[in-house]
Amino acid sequence: MANDLAYRYAERKDVPLILHFIKELAAYEKMLDEVVADEKTLEEWIFDKEKAEVIFAVEDGKEIGFALFFHNFSTFLGRAGLYLEDLFIEESYRGKGYGKALLQKLANIAVERGCGRMEWWCLDWNKPSIDFYVSLGAEPMDEWTVYRLAGEKLKQVAEGHA
Repeated sequence: MANDLAYRYAERKDVPLILHFIKELAAYEKMLDEVVADEKTLEEWIFDKEKAEVIFAVEDGKEIGFALFFHNFSTFLGRAGLYLEDLFIEESYRGKGYGKALLQKLANIAVERGCGRMEWWCLDWNKPSIDFYVSLGAEPMDEWTVYRLAGEKLKQVAEGHA
C-alpha cells in the first residue's frame, strides 16, 4: 500500500538509475527511440547546473519509481510553479496507489515552497493517466497549444535565420 512508500531525493550517484527510469517511461510511451539523454548530460543539468530535481518512490529500500520536476514561473500569479516533467512507477508496482502517493508528495513540495500551481503534460492517447489526473481534480488546459523549437530550428531562430 502507499502507506509503505518512502521518498528520497536523488543524489549524484543516482544518475544511472535516473536514466534507467527515463528509458522505462519512454518505452511505455512508445518513444524510446527519442531518448538521447546520457548519464554525463543528466549529471551536468540536474546536479551541476541544478535545473531539475528528482525524487524516488521507495518500497522496502528499492526505488520503484521516480518523478523529475523543476520550477517554472507564472507572471500572472507572480510566483513559481512546479512543473512535473516525468512521473513513472515500475509496472509490477502499479495498482498500489504509488502514482497517486508520488503526485501527492510533489503537491506537498509545491505547497511547502509556496508555488502557485503544479503543471504537467500528458499524451492524448494515455486515457488511464488522463482519467487518473481528472479524478484528482486536475483540469486539462484545452485552450492552450504547446509549441516547441528544438534542434536545427532552435539554432536557426537563435541565429536570426527564421
